[in-house]
Amino acid sequence: MEFGRIIISETAVNSENPQDIINSNISVINLMREEKIDDDLIHEDALMSYYLDYYASKYIQGNFAQFVHDSKWNKELNELIEEGLALIGAEKHLALFQENAKKIRLMSNIKLDKFLKGKFEGVNPVRDMLINDTFFELDENLIALNANFLKSHPDTEVLSVDEMFEVLEEFVGHEIKRE
Repeated sequence: MEFGRIIISETAVNSENPQDIINSNISVINLMREEKIDDDLIHEDALMSYYLDYYASKYIQGNFAQFVHDSKWNKELNELIEEGLALIGAEKHLALFQENAKKIRLMSNIKLDKFLKGKFEGVNPVRDMLINDTFFELDENLIALNANFLKSHPDTEVLSVDEMFEVLEEFVGHEIKRE
């Protein structure tokens, strides 16, 4: 049985910072994973938002090269990110992702494999080729678009932290240890 809801906390929704909404969703997904709930049972749009945040945070951390290196350039993940960018209306970010992905498609598998298995730091011509600062110049706020997508999603429920635990405990069929 799939968990057909996206749940975010009241605190996050009332926050001035859109990242709080995304982080609330991430916390729920992490908790579900800790409870050994398979990703197939987690709401697909909640997961998509989760991975869009992963992409954005890796890009902010070390540019497109960091995302490619840390994600091991995973085909399924890349498709999810492309779908997600389109779904939340981030057309400029989608075009940039596709432009960056093209550089990798034009690269030899040996070169890519060496980059993925090697160190990120130090002399790294592949990493340097994958640096694209356009991400930071786009007048399209990925974090705000992602947060608004979660907030306005028809399956989103805004709950207190206690209610969030109750809903998740009901789904997993046992009490969840709270920290």
